[in-house]
Amino acid sequence: MTKKTLYIVRHGQTDLNKLGIVQGRGKDTDLNDEGRSQANQFYQAYKNVAFDKIYISALKRTQQSVQQFIDLGIPYEKLTGLDELAWGIYEGKESTPETKAAFLQLVRDWVSGNLDSKFEGGESPNDVQARQREALDIIMAKPEEETVLICMHGRAMRLFLCLLTGKPASDAEDFPHQNLVLYKVECDGEKFKIADFNNAEHLKHH
Repeated sequence: MTKKTLYIVRHGQTDLNKLGIVQGRGKDTDLNDEGRSQANQFYQAYKNVAFDKIYISALKRTQQSVQQFIDLGIPYEKLTGLDELAWGIYEGKESTPETKAAFLQLVRDWVSGNLDSKFEGGESPNDVQARQREALDIIMAKPEEETVLICMHGRAMRLFLCLLTGKPASDAEDFPHQNLVLYKVECDGEKFKIADFNNAEHLKHH
C-alpha cells in the first residue's frame, strides 16, 4: 500500500435527512439549504488543503457537498462502491413506529454479527463492504494521489471506516456521524489509522 491521507466526509443535509426518512442508495436527493450551508462551512475550513483527488458516490448529494472543491479544478471520480447502503423496500418511507422497529431490529442483527441480514430489495453490510473493497482498491492504486477527499454516506461511511481500521462490520455503530462531519484517516503504507474522529468543528461557526 502507499502512503495516503483520506479526508472522509458524509454529505450535507437533505430534506429526507431532516425528516428522519431513510434515503439509501435508491434515493437520489438534493441538498437542502442547511446542507448547502454545511458544504460551504466545510469548504471554508478546508479549502487550503491541497487535495490531489476527490472521490464521490454516484448519488448527487455527495457531489453537491464538495462542488466548491471541484470548482477549484481538483479532479474527481464517481465510484458506485461509495454509494449508500440500499434499504430496499424501506427507502423513502415515512418514519412510523413500525418502520422504526424494523430498522432497530435490522441494526440489532448487524451488531450481533448477522452481517448478511437485509431488507427486501436492499443490501447487507457484507454486500456493501464487498463493493467498498473494490472502491478502496481503486483509490489506493494511485500513489500520486497523496491527499484525497472522499464524500459518501452515513451508514456506508461507518462500514467503510470498519473496513479501513480492520474492525468487524458489527462495530459500525462505534463511528458516530452527522451531516458533513469529517473523519481524517492516514495510511502509513501498511495500515490505516484515524487521525481525526467525527470532527464537526467546522460546523460550529454559524
